[in-house]
Amino acid sequence: VANIWMAIILLGIGKSDRIDHWLKADNSSIETLKAKVTAHTEKITRVTTLHDYIIMLCLAFFAVGLSHYLAYHFSGFLENTFEVIRNKEKALSSLGSKFLWMVVFATTAGILLSFTKAKNYEGAGASKIGGLFIYILVATIGMKMDLGRFLENPGLIAVGIIWISIHAGLLILVAKIIKAPFFFLAVGSQANVGGAASAPIVAAEFHPSLTSVGILLAVLGYVVGTAGAYICGLLMEVAANV
Repeated sequence: VANIWMAIILLGIGKSDRIDHWLKADNSSIETLKAKVTAHTEKITRVTTLHDYIIMLCLAFFAVGLSHYLAYHFSGFLENTFEVIRNKEKALSSLGSKFLWMVVFATTAGILLSFTKAKNYEGAGASKIGGLFIYILVATIGMKMDLGRFLENPGLIAVGIIWISIHAGLLILVAKIIKAPFFFLAVGSQANVGGAASAPIVAAEFHPSLTSVGILLAVLGYVVGTAGAYICGLLMEVAANV
């Protein structure tokens, strides 16, 4: 369902000028952004060395390993300290999930690294390596899917249609009210729905220099989505018990 919405967005990129006119948006900010991003990219881009690859992979695996370690001990601490988390029948019991805290710690590690000299590795292709791991993650998740199960519960498809319709409707309404360019509507949508797997692709369709903007919005979507997804999970759990 989400991919259908992405296809509509990609079709709209070819008519972005007409859509911007309908939204009454001034896309001059996008042109300025293109120039700034192009200049910045040319400034930091360098030939990637073996040393760069080693440092980037070490940072990535160390952050993931540390996240696993902290998640294991922190989730155990919460379960041993709070009855409401230890009791699996309570809604807050999910706070004892090791995977939840692993994601939280890994996201936090990425944010903290962006304030250090590690951010300079963007010029050495850090985002491209990160994108590769994102595609590996998506492929791994896809291999565990059983598409035949959807036929057993077609209501899930209806939920997906309702979900993406509300998402698209709210975005279009807000974009119309604040007169936002179609670029931010399209890339912002995919940053929330598809994350780093699709937001850069949509951004690149507008202009190759805007790929990094799609990555940044996707990362922001992950930061906000970590908490948002947890809240949505609680709401869906409540709805399932109604």
